Amino acid sequence: MYKLKILPAAQKDIDVLPDKIFTAIKSKILRLSDNPRPYGAIKLTNDEAYRIRLWDYRVLYRINDKSKEIFLYRIKHRKEVYR
Repeated sequence: MYKLKILPAAQKDIDVLPDKIFTAIKSKILRLSDNPRPYGAIKLTNDEAYRIRLWDYRVLYRINDKSKEIFLYRIKHRKEVYR
């Protein structure tokens, strides 16, 4: 079981999400603690980061397997997330 850590930038992103999107993303994020690399998660090439998607939104996170932690650092619309 992995611990979820939400970085301040991701918390700001969460705060401005519409309620419907937040509810769906929240359930997907909570499932990461059981399986940090679910089907459909893509490892980003320029970083040791992973991406999951939900509709037009992306959740970017890093995994530390030694300490069993997941660091969420970006949750945004697909047009804005990689900037």
